[in-house]
Amino acid sequence: MKKKIILIIIYFIIIIVLGGVVYSLYFKPKEEKEEGKKEGILISSPKTNEKIKSPWKIEGQARGFWYFEAQFPVDLYDAYNNFLGRAILRAKDDWMTENFVPFEGELSFSPPATSSGTLKFLSDNPSGLPENQKVFEVQVQFEKVPLKKVLLYYYNPERDKSEDGNIKCSRDGLVAIEREIPVSKTPIRDTINLLLKGKENLTQADIDQDITTEYPLEGLSLTEVNLKEDGTLILKFNDPLNKTGGGSCRVGILWFQIEATAKQFPEVKKVQFLSEELFQP
Repeated sequence: MKKKIILIIIYFIIIIVLGGVVYSLYFKPKEEKEEGKKEGILISSPKTNEKIKSPWKIEGQARGFWYFEAQFPVDLYDAYNNFLGRAILRAKDDWMTENFVPFEGELSFSPPATSSGTLKFLSDNPSGLPENQKVFEVQVQFEKVPLKKVLLYYYNPERDKSEDGNIKCSRDGLVAIEREIPVSKTPIRDTINLLLKGKENLTQADIDQDITTEYPLEGLSLTEVNLKEDGTLILKFNDPLNKTGGGSCRVGILWFQIEATAKQFPEVKKVQFLSEELFQP
């Protein structure tokens, strides 16, 4: 009789244990299993180890303390920890809450040198204090995309000197460096955007050869590209901090860099900038 009772007890224990395993695997509420819930952020796109390509739409939800002024950044690095790009993620609803608020943003990034990388979501931290900085990471894979070679024009002052040794501030100082961009329907826009990253594109070998630039300029962004039938390329920029202004030598070189980079495309015959106040001494 005692044996029978013991067997029944063991039987019920086994049933309870198995039931718990099945529940945790199949019936446990989804939010308890979602990565990032503890940190206050849930990423719906991309998923962990999902293959991504540039540009990529990033979506998810984050609690209000991740935001400041309704936004926070995400950075992308390759497996060698090389910086590839940054996107600003913006709240789609009222962010001043402790609840989860949906966000989205588009990330454009440079061609990676590795097959995998890491997205680092950074809470917007106006205090600048390390103890207030929240970081959440998502591992991703990179889709293999066809690449094309383009030229980016930089400046070497040593090549731009007159016979008496003075800097001429002319096109003579322009130097082309070869880089690669993903094949796309907007090669002119993509190439100029890459140029605007400025020093990020330079290798130590380039720097050792006195190749330089003042790009990137804080706040400067290319907002519109329009190629007319007569070959006139109209480039519209946003320069809220007026970083394209300055002395005639400085603004001339900044202008020449973009102009030469654009004119490598045979369909471009002339380059115009908007607004017309940009790149003026």
